Amino acid sequence: MIRIVKMTFKPEHCNDFIDHFNKIDSKITAMPGCERLKLHRDLDNPAVFFTYSFWKDDKALQDYRTSLLFIETWKTVKAWFSEPAAAWSVDTLFDSK
Repeated sequence: MIRIVKMTFKPEHCNDFIDHFNKIDSKITAMPGCERLKLHRDLDNPAVFFTYSFWKDDKALQDYRTSLLFIETWKTVKAWFSEPAAAWSVDTLFDSK
């Protein structure tokens, strides 16, 4: 399963987010059940970021979401948001690879 999270930051905190993400990305991918993590930035609005995290199953995602790593990370980045985040859990129906 894939978890997509859209985050919109105050412009002055975009670099803070990138720096923070670079410090924790390996910790997130080391979580049991995390298979891959991607960070994307909107081409039209550089204050909008998307994370795509790939999880073995919903239990692995929920275990991460209740972990101290997630709680501390979310507390940090949430303070930088200019609007509430949005998140979706999705399954891949087609992949051209």
